Amino acid sequence: MAGSKPRSGRSTSLRDTSESRMDTAGSWDVLEWTKIEPMSRSVSRDVLELLLEAEQVVVEGSGVVLVNTDEAGTLVVTNYRLLFLSEGTRKIIPLGTIPLATIEKFSKIVLKNPSASHQSEKNPSKRLLQVTGKDMRIITFGFRPRTKQRRAIFDALLKYTKPARLWDLYAFSAGPSRYQNTNPKVRLLSEYFRLLGSSYHPSPETIENRSFTLSNDWWRISSVNSNYDMSPTYPFAFIVPKAFSDEEILQASNFRARCRLPVVTWCHSGTGAVLARSSQPLVGLMMNMRSNADEKLVTAFCTKHYSLRGSSRKLYIADARPRKNALANGAMGGGSESSSNYSQSEIVFFGIDNIHAIRDSLARLRDYLDTYGATSSDGMSSFLRHSGWTWGGGNLSSMSASVSTLGDSAWLIHVQTVLAGSAWIAARIALEAASVLVHCSDGWDRTTQLVSLASLLLDPYYRTFKGFQALIEKDWLAFGHPFADRMGMPTISGDGNNPYELYRQSSSRIGSFPTSPMRQLSGSSTSITQQSPGPSHTQNSSNASPIFLQWVDCISQLLRMYPLAFEYSMAFLVDFVDCVLSCRFGNFFCNSEKERQQAGVPDACGCLWAYFEDQL
Repeated sequence: MAGSKPRSGRSTSLRDTSESRMDTAGSWDVLEWTKIEPMSRSVSRDVLELLLEAEQVVVEGSGVVLVNTDEAGTLVVTNYRLLFLSEGTRKIIPLGTIPLATIEKFSKIVLKNPSASHQSEKNPSKRLLQVTGKDMRIITFGFRPRTKQRRAIFDALLKYTKPARLWDLYAFSAGPSRYQNTNPKVRLLSEYFRLLGSSYHPSPETIENRSFTLSNDWWRISSVNSNYDMSPTYPFAFIVPKAFSDEEILQASNFRARCRLPVVTWCHSGTGAVLARSSQPLVGLMMNMRSNADEKLVTAFCTKHYSLRGSSRKLYIADARPRKNALANGAMGGGSESSSNYSQSEIVFFGIDNIHAIRDSLARLRDYLDTYGATSSDGMSSFLRHSGWTWGGGNLSSMSASVSTLGDSAWLIHVQTVLAGSAWIAARIALEAASVLVHCSDGWDRTTQLVSLASLLLDPYYRTFKGFQALIEKDWLAFGHPFADRMGMPTISGDGNNPYELYRQSSSRIGSFPTSPMRQLSGSSTSITQQSPGPSHTQNSSNASPIFLQWVDCISQLLRMYPLAFEYSMAFLVDFVDCVLSCRFGNFFCNSEKERQQAGVPDACGCLWAYFEDQL
């Protein structure tokens, strides 16, 4: 890959960097659990100084312990985040501070001491609140009994982590402020013009008068979906073969799931090879349905190659799914192409698992990290949990146990599969000058991962800060990756009464933290009971899945191997993911470009890219 100038600086993280550790006042034993004043109704001055614009304190509790690090401090719930301040320095503790939108679930837990025959005044149960984040964190807070602090914090989280409407999110309260957003449609057109080799700079007027339909020798920008009538999940403009009319585009769209027809997402300026994307074809149960318009459109990607004496280039149709899954989709009208129907084509299957497998894999990986990490949610290092047995001087119980449990998560296998598929696509385009059409079922999850990662491998521009923004806005945002569904956030679709539903979940598990089944073998002498009825709250969405997080992880693996090929760093990727999950900015709201336009997100919310420009 071509190298880009590295940049060593990192942006300011949404997790404050002023981390501190209490030496004397941070222990469960030091704190007197039965002596504390009721919760203060006034907000302390040091807390107010740390608030962001339009951020308001909902409830504040003092004398709280961050069990992960055994630190005492003040826990604050605002309309934007859960904030933990050190007892001594009054600075933010990053591990204990998490935006409300980043919280996946939270639950009450009671820690009992089995050495006592009954809970007395001298030996009361310790009240815990465990918070699980979408960013891999499992945080546990300890509260003194009979203060009702935990109940107040829990009720506040219950109210503010499930906004009834999209417009109840903090980003709408804060407004654009100093991070003004420019028109995302203009930014998308700028990237299209770059791909077509044009030096023209679009403007809002370019969109209003529809003068953006530029073209080169092979490709053109179509405005057939300018009102989102053809496909509500596709952008208002996209690149198609120059010789293909808008009428033919509409015909071809009917043969693809959700009318997400094949379009160009990247083109090689030298060879004319293209990377295209779509959803699955509607071939039906017998796999015998055909569309002349679709076949003509796909064949048009096989433009003449100068070095091949006028012959057509080869076309690969890459189906991201396992072959059996693609065939099973035929029962619902979908399926995969037949190479006999598409000239110069070859069908390949990548075997990438669906969103449900990725969601379960991340949950297992999070439990692994919590069990073997240095700041585990039970307040014990792996060294203590496993009676002092260590591997390599670290805090792992043994290399075999660690590797085994990490492998059981299958996360690295999923990452490897996406990387391998993307590298294969990039190689076909770069080495064979072939065109590649990529799709899965709907064409907005695995397809987006593959085409955006392959583009990053092929084009060094996408490894710069500006290019990284253009890549995400084109392949992820414009082409309708359903961020709201995947991240469990409210959207404007549906009845709007309660789009971000949390459900109550009871548990009878005793003797371990409910999120880490591996803890059951730890041999702890304390009893931990999850209270019932219904103390645990989590997103009730079968569509939630860390598809975007997995893609960023893929980039981090490339960055480890080729650090000089990227302008941005690993620290930038961490800060970027924090921003996306926090919902502090509106860029990643809703499920499509159309929905963000309908909700007025670009004008009502701050812009993540403007924030990073201000930090860099």
